[in-house]
Amino acid sequence: MRKLLFSLFICLPLAGWSQVGEYRTDFAVGVNGGYMMSSVSFVPDVPQKQLGGMTGGITLRYTCEKYFKSICAIVAEVNLAQTGWKENILDLNNQPVYYVADAGKTQPLYYERHMNYVQVPLMARLGWGRERRGFQAFIQLGPQLGFFLNERTRTNLMPGQGTQTQRSSTVVEQDSMAVEKKFDYGIVGGIGLEFSRPKLGHFIVEARYYYGLGDIYHNSKRDVFGRSNFGQIVIKATYLFDLIRTKNDKIK
Repeated sequence: MRKLLFSLFICLPLAGWSQVGEYRTDFAVGVNGGYMMSSVSFVPDVPQKQLGGMTGGITLRYTCEKYFKSICAIVAEVNLAQTGWKENILDLNNQPVYYVADAGKTQPLYYERHMNYVQVPLMARLGWGRERRGFQAFIQLGPQLGFFLNERTRTNLMPGQGTQTQRSSTVVEQDSMAVEKKFDYGIVGGIGLEFSRPKLGHFIVEARYYYGLGDIYHNSKRDVFGRSNFGQIVIKATYLFDLIRTKNDKIK
């Protein structure tokens, strides 16, 4: 996977230079926003649910050629993303764990780690359909870099507090560990649909998945976790308007 990531970084810039189809020089910019569902793949395992958060930023797209029926482009984004993980705290019978609060009231245990990142994906894009008037389906794939900003914890876990039942997972070190690796990287890919009009711009909806190749914690044999990488599902919408457009009346 690391070799694939390196190859994508090398090959993506070359895509704009190797034109063998119908020439294009379309450049569009705009904004994007959406909803992200995140988790962290821990080894040893930590039971989790998806943690929801927002993501949004700016999008740049350069369309370089149409090869047969495939519209080829490079897409870059700079996004602010709310990610992290949400623990699924269960007992030995796969039921929620409760603790006894004040006045004898019981409350389920919960733990969430919220982290903010700047994410920079760079993707190769292939589309099929209309470029300027109508609908176009597309896929895109490429590397993504992430830069840690800050984190916060939302929980009702308290040191020394008793529970009604025993937790099924004994892996709890992550609850008190701050992020150790501030740089993240991985592979992102997505599929989507675009609607375009000459005077209105481009309206895009997309589903995307990110698989992290880096870890948020150190992973040597002396460390707690052998792996702690992100998995993220993103549903987003994007609006683009053209700054540069190829002069060709035959482009539909």
